[in-house]
This record gives sequence, structure tokens and C-alpha cells, in this order.
Amino acid sequence: MEKLIKEILAFRDEREWKQFHTPVNIAKSISIESAELLECFQWNNEFDEQQVKEELADVLIYCILMADATDLDINTIIKEKLNINREKYPVEKCKGNCKKYNELED
Repeated sequence: MEKLIKEILAFRDEREWKQFHTPVNIAKSISIESAELLECFQWNNEFDEQQVKEELADVLIYCILMADATDLDINTIIKEKLNINREKYPVEKCKGNCKKYNELED
């Protein structure tokens, strides 16, 4: 993963795009690319795999750029969020259940 992140950052830096990659601009780009990914499924569950791959890659690349722009370590923030989700969604309460954590029965 580290090699891939370095490749993404090098791609950006070779083009001198870091100056445009403020957190707010990247957040907008993540939202835009996410909408383009959603558009792949707009009318039905059938999808063009190549188009989905490209849009998903765009979302992931922008997420990596956001982590860089905000000095956040991807591994750390994902592990922290998984721990939070483990607390909110214990297996015994939510296995096979799609309810939100505040709707789960005690």
C-alpha cells in the first residue's frame, strides 16, 4: 500500500497539483467522484465493470490525497474507525441485521 500511495503522490507532484489539493477541494472531488460512481447504478443493478473500476479508483485516489492533505495516516484512521464500529455494532446484536447502531435492541 505504501508503494501505491507514493506513486499517487508522485503523479500529483510531477504535475505540480498539490497547490490545488486543499482539503475542501479534495472533499468536493471525493463527493463528485462518488456521485459518478453512483451514476453507474442509476437505473438498475447492471453496470459497466470498466466504468465502475475507473470511478472507484478516482474515489480511492482522492481519499489518499485527502489523508495526505490533512496529515492523517490511513492505517491509523481506519483501525480507529473499525474499533469505534466494533463498539457500535457488536456481532451478537447486529449479525445479519442492517439496522443503524442506535436502532439495535439491547
